[in-house]
Amino acid sequence: MLAVHADRLLDEPLPDQRRTSLVTALTAVPDRRDPRGVVHALPPVLATAVAAVLTGARSAAAVAEWAADAPQQVLADLGVFRDPFTGVYRAPDESTFRRILAGVDADALDEAVGRWVLASRPVPSSGRQVYSVDGKTLRGSGPAGAQVHLLTALDQHTGTVLGQVDVNGKTNELTRFQPLLTPLDLTSVVVTADALHTQREHARWLVDDKKAAYLFTVKKNQPRLYHQLKALPWAKIPIQDETSTRGHGRYDIRRLQAATCTGPLALDFPHATQALRIRRRRMNLATGRWSTVTVYAITNLDAAEASPADLADWLRGHWAIETLHHIRDTTYGEDASRLRTGHAPRVMATLRNTAISLLRLAGITTIAKALRRNSRNPYRPLQILGLT
Repeated sequence: MLAVHADRLLDEPLPDQRRTSLVTALTAVPDRRDPRGVVHALPPVLATAVAAVLTGARSAAAVAEWAADAPQQVLADLGVFRDPFTGVYRAPDESTFRRILAGVDADALDEAVGRWVLASRPVPSSGRQVYSVDGKTLRGSGPAGAQVHLLTALDQHTGTVLGQVDVNGKTNELTRFQPLLTPLDLTSVVVTADALHTQREHARWLVDDKKAAYLFTVKKNQPRLYHQLKALPWAKIPIQDETSTRGHGRYDIRRLQAATCTGPLALDFPHATQALRIRRRRMNLATGRWSTVTVYAITNLDAAEASPADLADWLRGHWAIETLHHIRDTTYGEDASRLRTGHAPRVMATLRNTAISLLRLAGITTIAKALRRNSRNPYRPLQILGLT
């Protein structure tokens, strides 16, 4: 991913694939409101909410406050209602934002934004595309047992969100894995997931139906497979990739070993061709103490399709989705939000995903700094939305 300093945000024209406005894509979201008495069309309201979130707005009240302070030209570019008698553009008020966030079709919104991101993101000229799947609970969305839980797919290369589905109280992440990924073209894509999704049904569906590849971590929720991996002769298998990093008060050394799973080493898992062991040694720079963590993984990719370095990068890159969750929690205070009405918690999460994806597409890596910069100039969010 191209790293661009926040102070250089959009000093240059948007690339060609970004010239299609996200606002145009939002017209695909159906408006469920009774048309009688509707003042503000749905796409401009949603676009205004995204623009406000691009400045760091965390709530419906903050979104409404940003819209109320926006200059007339900004409101005109966003397409909000223009009073035919006075010619003044009227920003939606807080109650309008609250009603729309709670009542909008959340599935359609996620689908519209996901399609736009897919069409807008730069695709790597070489190598495979890698998508990460992981879930997150919105802690402030309700009492324990009734909180909103969302499952998300993220493109490791760009850090953009490609899809999101709700995991309601009557189901779990496992049943939502396929609905999340079904709309995506996964041909030759590598899908990474944590141990919860290391399921035979997922592996068969990805390889047989979607023509994709998988790279799953393995833990004791699959006891037979875990013990098979642990029992492989790792002491006789050379280290094929080693990386080291320093930062956040620690020094990490990661070593990867790979074993081909054929003949006597064949694993009891669909299409598995390679078993992996990753040993991470970590030193706490403050105390000088070392710790060691061992992780096992499996993939249907053989050695000719993916090098050890590739596999190590993709396994480590899976945690880009945790970075997304961290930004939503720390920069946007997601878990502290008390929005609980209707679809509002999920829709606000979608708006945060959208803002982060837009900034990633603009080459921004320091999200918090970019939000502060945007908050100082109401025209900057319009540039990111492709409106100017």
